[in-house]
Amino acid sequence: MAEKQPHLNGAYYGPAVPPPSQYYHRHGSSRGCGCCGCLFSLLFKIIVSVVIVVGLAVLIFWLIFRPNRVKFHVTDASLTQFNFTTNNNTLHYNLSVDISVRNPNKKIGIYYDRIEARAYFEDQRFSTVPLPPFYQGHKNTTFLSPVFKGQTVVLLGADELSELNSDKSVGVFDVEVKLYLRIRFKLGKVKSWRMRPKIECDLKVPLSSNGKVAGGFQTTKCHIDF
Repeated sequence: MAEKQPHLNGAYYGPAVPPPSQYYHRHGSSRGCGCCGCLFSLLFKIIVSVVIVVGLAVLIFWLIFRPNRVKFHVTDASLTQFNFTTNNNTLHYNLSVDISVRNPNKKIGIYYDRIEARAYFEDQRFSTVPLPPFYQGHKNTTFLSPVFKGQTVVLLGADELSELNSDKSVGVFDVEVKLYLRIRFKLGKVKSWRMRPKIECDLKVPLSSNGKVAGGFQTTKCHIDF
């Protein structure tokens, strides 16, 4: 029988081996993170591709058809009553407005699915009038004639009352008319998605009393805000 060597105690311990479960757990976690990274990378590439395609389509559409902006003008406005009662904060008004809507495009029609006209004085809305929807063809001019008539409670501060008295002394009132629209464009048989532009018209409307007008109204261009 071989003799035991004196420097050995009968037991031998090799290098430590990590548990299998721990090794596979780490390997699986790393793989999961890699898959998530691939998924986000693929999603980012798809989004970039869609943006590029849509941008090119819009550019090609513009280069081919060169769409022109629709033009809104207030051609006439008449104010026969604009009195404010301080006791009950009631405004009595009678305002008529004529608005021309010009579509200058040769190949693009416009669906006006919803039209709402609102009248303001010193940022205080005092009347809202719905207008009938319509379709506007190529190179066509359509006229809208909202009438704001009635009475409503309006809260005017000291500055607003001072402006009202100043306008009354001159006989010309600063009134703002806004159009809130829902429109679609039509090119051939293709219709666009609905858009909601806002048309803003800052007016100086003379007050007429007993057939006498303080001053003539001048045609005013409106601004379009998308």
